[in-house]
Amino acid sequence: MASDLIKRNVARLLAELPDGVEVVAAAKARTPEEVLQAVQAGIKIVGENYVKEAKQAYELLGRKARWHFIGTLQKHNVRRNVLEIFDMIESVDSLEIAREIDRKCAQMGKIMPILIEVNSGREPQKSGVLPEDVEQLVGETSGLRNIKVTGLMTMGPRFGNPEDSRPYFVETRRIFDRIKGLKLPNVEMRYLSMGMTNSYEVALEEGANIIRIGTKIFGARD
Repeated sequence: MASDLIKRNVARLLAELPDGVEVVAAAKARTPEEVLQAVQAGIKIVGENYVKEAKQAYELLGRKARWHFIGTLQKHNVRRNVLEIFDMIESVDSLEIAREIDRKCAQMGKIMPILIEVNSGREPQKSGVLPEDVEQLVGETSGLRNIKVTGLMTMGPRFGNPEDSRPYFVETRRIFDRIKGLKLPNVEMRYLSMGMTNSYEVALEEGANIIRIGTKIFGARD
C-alpha cells in the first residue's frame, strides 16, 4: 500500500540524516492524502510549488505541519489567504516580490521568514537571482519590516550524476558565508536550502541544513 511505502521511506530518510537538518516534503503533484501520510510518518515541513495545491493540502492538514513555499511565486499570488498558510517563502528572487510580500504581511501583522533563491547554475530557464546579485538583493530586502531574510536556497540539476550539483552548492555556500559575515541588520543567515532526492547527500556535504525531498518520500510520480 502507498501509505506503508511512504511510512517506510520517511523512517529510512529521517534515520540517516545528521542532527540539525530539516526535511521539506516536496509535495508537487501529490494528493493531500499522500502529504498527510508523510506528516503522520514524521515529516514536519511540507513544501508546495503551487498555490492551488497548497490550499487543497492545507484544508486537510491545517497546522499538523509547517508550510514552505518552494515554487516560483507570481505577484498576483501574493495574497493574504496564501500568506496565512505559509511559514516560510523559500523562493524570493526579486525586490518586487519581496516588497509585495512585505506589504501584504504588514496588513496582516505578520513577519514572513524568506530565503533568497540563487540561480547558482546561471540557467536561463530557472528562476533565482544570479550569484553576483545576491548580496545586493539581501541588502535591499533587509530594510523591509515585515519580512526577514533567513538564508538562501538553490536548485541543482534534478537528474543525472549527483556530483554535477556540487559546484552549484559550493557557490551558494560561499555566498551564504560571505553574507553571514556582513552581519546585516534584519538578516539572520540561518538556513541553507539545497538538494533534492537526487542530490541531497552532496548538498549535505556542502553545508545544507534544509533539503527538499519528493520522490524518496512519495515514490516516483505516475
